[in-house]
Amino acid sequence: MTSLPIISLSERPRERLIKHGPKVLSTAELLAIIISTGTKGNNVLNFCDTLLEHFGGIRALLNASSEELSHIKGLGNAKISQLLALKELAARALEEPLRQDNILNQSTAVKNYCIHHLGHLEVEHCYALLLNKGFKLIHTAILAEGTIDQAQIYPREVLKLALRFHATYIILAHNHPSGSLEPSHADLQITDHLKEVLALVDIKLLDHMIIANGKAVSLAELGYISS
Repeated sequence: MTSLPIISLSERPRERLIKHGPKVLSTAELLAIIISTGTKGNNVLNFCDTLLEHFGGIRALLNASSEELSHIKGLGNAKISQLLALKELAARALEEPLRQDNILNQSTAVKNYCIHHLGHLEVEHCYALLLNKGFKLIHTAILAEGTIDQAQIYPREVLKLALRFHATYIILAHNHPSGSLEPSHADLQITDHLKEVLALVDIKLLDHMIIANGKAVSLAELGYISS
């Protein structure tokens, strides 16, 4: 039986992180290490607790725009830059293996990547992941930003984008702000149409991901996209 480390509450977050690892720290404590300083009359840990409470969690905080962050008392340019940099590093960490390895062997990584980009959005967005002939990610593009109900996807624009980046394969991904992971009739229609248009120039639609409630479903895995 493995014994748990004895953690002194008198140790500061940075000391506990080095000694025991990041798992023993709360989200607020980890954030406090990044932000480093609090505000007048409010230490950094309390300030981070307030930030997380205001945004409803770390995901929403890291996905806030610089404009949204600038309205928070105590968040100056330095702290905003730290938060934006942290978000971008997280995105690049998720993207890195998709650029280096065969995507076909990384179903979970692809889903996590799409969730990161689309899972927090309150309006429907559609992304295209462009892959080369080695099934590696070469570019991600926003195809459409729609209303709460739908995003317009134009196969001709997808085709132009694919040709521009010399893509051999494409994965489509869009979010359902409603929270439903069930593909709609329109989702299946655009999938079939896009597959047919891309096939005319020997580009293959590998998958269409639907993102909702922090989860992702693959239309290919559900059998809607045949090989």
